[in-house]
Amino acid sequence: MMNPPHPQPAAFTLPAPVGELLGRLPAWPGSLLFVTALNLALARQLPGDVRQALQDRRLRIHVRDAKLSFDFAWTGGSFAPRSQVESPDLTISANARDFVALARREQDPDTLFFSRRLSMEGDTELGLMVKNSLDAMEFPVFDPRQFRPPHPRAVLERLRQRLGPR
Repeated sequence: MMNPPHPQPAAFTLPAPVGELLGRLPAWPGSLLFVTALNLALARQLPGDVRQALQDRRLRIHVRDAKLSFDFAWTGGSFAPRSQVESPDLTISANARDFVALARREQDPDTLFFSRRLSMEGDTELGLMVKNSLDAMEFPVFDPRQFRPPHPRAVLERLRQRLGPR
């Protein structure tokens, strides 16, 4: 289910030098962080038929403008990072901004797909099943602001409350 429409920010692509720099990072730590987030957000909600269809399938998320790829597989109870594989069963590609828009449910995957901003390569039947399963799930909208450090005054106020009156 999508949220009400938000004003869309201007199209954004990471600058090429940033992508070149990110593309030089080793793939394993990024894949490990990515599957940790996937497991926290999705693993318990996956329907049985989706779990079965994903079993031991090699998947890749490719962030085009960041030149990053995250390789992983479903191992029965969770997603696990994989070393970069030559030919994953399914690769989903988009720019960073489009993946964030999907996570925040600001954009519909079909709209991105038909505007050629999102692509699937490999087992497209598996890709459609994953897309339909994600569309059917209810989970909080991703808001990157939740990871912002608190304002120093808020930290001091919480500390004051914990210490109690003097």
